[in-house]
Amino acid sequence: MLAYVTLGTNNKEKAVAFYDAVLGEMGAKRVFNNDRLQFYGVSMGQPMLAIGDPWDKGSASCGNGVMPALAVDSREMVDKVYAKAMELGAPDEGAPGERMPTFYGAYFRDPDGNKICVCKLG
Repeated sequence: MLAYVTLGTNNKEKAVAFYDAVLGEMGAKRVFNNDRLQFYGVSMGQPMLAIGDPWDKGSASCGNGVMPALAVDSREMVDKVYAKAMELGAPDEGAPGERMPTFYGAYFRDPDGNKICVCKLG
């Protein structure tokens, strides 16, 4: 059901470098772009994450309560992605851990303050 989620940035170059590294840990790559947005995913036709300038040309800001959750195949991958985000200086919003019996996740913020979750479901 989900096609993509867009996160605004005030420094596209810095945001793209961050997501190249963090999402690269998950096997995601740049799959499509235009003059405003860079889309990441495993392939076209799969859910994507887009990073770019706000449509209204205003300043990007993180939304209170907005948090994309990125699913991975293992707890080890949650740990790896979180470690890469920490290595890149991302603010820590919750170290990897089991939040409930079917959810293992970690939380961090991107260079623009957007909160991101990486998780293993099931």
